Amino acid sequence: QVQLVESGGGSVQPGGSLRLSCAASGDTHIIKFMGWFRQAPGKEREGVARMYRGGDRRLYDPSLQVRFTISQDNADKLYLQMTNLKPEDSGVYYCAASTSSSAWLQSNQYNYWGQGTQVTVSS
Repeated sequence: QVQLVESGGGSVQPGGSLRLSCAASGDTHIIKFMGWFRQAPGKEREGVARMYRGGDRRLYDPSLQVRFTISQDNADKLYLQMTNLKPEDSGVYYCAASTSSSAWLQSNQYNYWGQGTQVTVSS
């Protein structure tokens, strides 16, 4: 089993920045990809970005790539740096892990999920 714990959410004004963190624990050696997803009220969960655990192979939602950056500082710690935040970026952000060798940004490709962290962008 893999456990994922997100942190770093909060409230910010439009144009502000936030950095989300995700700590993975447990049987992390089975993870191939880690990523970030988000879900706004009344909307479906959508993929934000993912990368290969311990490596690169970054993939972003094209509409977010300019403002969001996914990174790791070790194989079990994932980050999402968000800049120039807009009200439409508000929602719950989830860290996810996939054991598939070919995971993109579809939520059904990810086996493990964190509990989510709330991001609110409002003036």
